[in-house]
Amino acid sequence: MKKLEDYVLSIPDFPEPGIIFRDVTSVLQDGDGLHMAIDALAEKLEGLDFDVIAGSESRGFIFGMPLAYNLHKPFVLIRKKGKLPRETVSVTYSLEYGTAELEIHKDAILPGQRVVLVDDLIATGGTSKAMIQLVESLGGVVVRNLFLMELAGLNGRSQLEGYDVSSVIVYGGK
Repeated sequence: MKKLEDYVLSIPDFPEPGIIFRDVTSVLQDGDGLHMAIDALAEKLEGLDFDVIAGSESRGFIFGMPLAYNLHKPFVLIRKKGKLPRETVSVTYSLEYGTAELEIHKDAILPGQRVVLVDDLIATGGTSKAMIQLVESLGGVVVRNLFLMELAGLNGRSQLEGYDVSSVIVYGGK
């Protein structure tokens, strides 16, 4: 029987020499792999008290939405700037080569709601930290940051110190 890791293709020297790119699209392109990924993420939420799942564009949507559906929880979109139609709050954060901005509807999270943040990958932790800031700016409480994959060598967890971080697959390198 295959393990979830067997569905993740590793591409050496992409996008630059020395980097091993962990391709999540190979998980999505296999029905068994996708099913296994969603089930593994759901297992990481067993016994956790929470009200809502939120995910960032776009791979956070891919993994967060089926979790929310299966667990009968609402799903909140965290999007790139300019994509949401109603009043939003936003946060700017640093990328390796510049900055980016994420937004959430101002009424998407209610004060005191317990929120699980979902994304496909934690690398440096910048996107996750920005998502936390958005949720907390609305009065929400982040109870878990959930990832399918973690590149432990990039120390993303250090950006999320004091928060619950859970990853299904942990790769030691970058």
